[in-house]
Amino acid sequence: MLGSSEKYTDMPNDNLKLSIIIPVYNEERTLRKLISTVEAVDLPLEKEIILVDDFSGDRSREILTEYQNKYRVILLDKNQGKGAAVRQGFEAASGDIVLVQDADLEYNPQDYPALIKPIVDGAVDVVYGSRFLEPEYNNTIVYKSGYFFSQALNLMSNILSGVWLSDMYTCYKVFSKDSISKIYPHLRSKRFGIDPELTAWVGKFRFKIVEVPISYRGRTYQDGKKINWKDGLAAVWHIVRFNLFIRK
Repeated sequence: MLGSSEKYTDMPNDNLKLSIIIPVYNEERTLRKLISTVEAVDLPLEKEIILVDDFSGDRSREILTEYQNKYRVILLDKNQGKGAAVRQGFEAASGDIVLVQDADLEYNPQDYPALIKPIVDGAVDVVYGSRFLEPEYNNTIVYKSGYFFSQALNLMSNILSGVWLSDMYTCYKVFSKDSISKIYPHLRSKRFGIDPELTAWVGKFRFKIVEVPISYRGRTYQDGKKINWKDGLAAVWHIVRFNLFIRK
């Protein structure tokens, strides 16, 4: 884990490119602000922004057309789930580093420097941003029951994958080009199974991984939170399936 004092130290440029994949589903309230926040992050790397709309039913697709001449915008022709949108983003990405960013405002793009630094430095292949490493971040966890259930799932994933993490379900997953190019052809998840599936492949390929602390402000279902108890139950099967029944 990087110490907080290391988070924003200078990083070499070397003409690296960061691909930022943003899956979108019914995020008209936060979409423009999220994109402007991503744009405002100061990095010594070229940024490639890839926006993938999962057949939103609100004005998200209309908003995304405003960015078609500036960024890569992919409009799926039917709703398939977050995993499908993320996979489309991986396929389109051309960067040396690939980062997944949710379209809501729960996660702060100002954490990008900390998230990419271990890969830029050549220390690891994969970085996860953890909401639970440093209490002083004062992160907001809205649903305590959901938190305890996710921690049980996290432990289950740790044991079966051999990848010991504090926050397997974090949005912020960052990959070197080499690691995601090896993982991508194996991906199958369409919905929220993408999180345990990616983690399972990190373990199968024995990639070097580190967690860094991030800031987090959880939102309510009234604010647009989408994952529900059915996804939680399905997560048990996803963790078992991708760790025990899927081979390289």
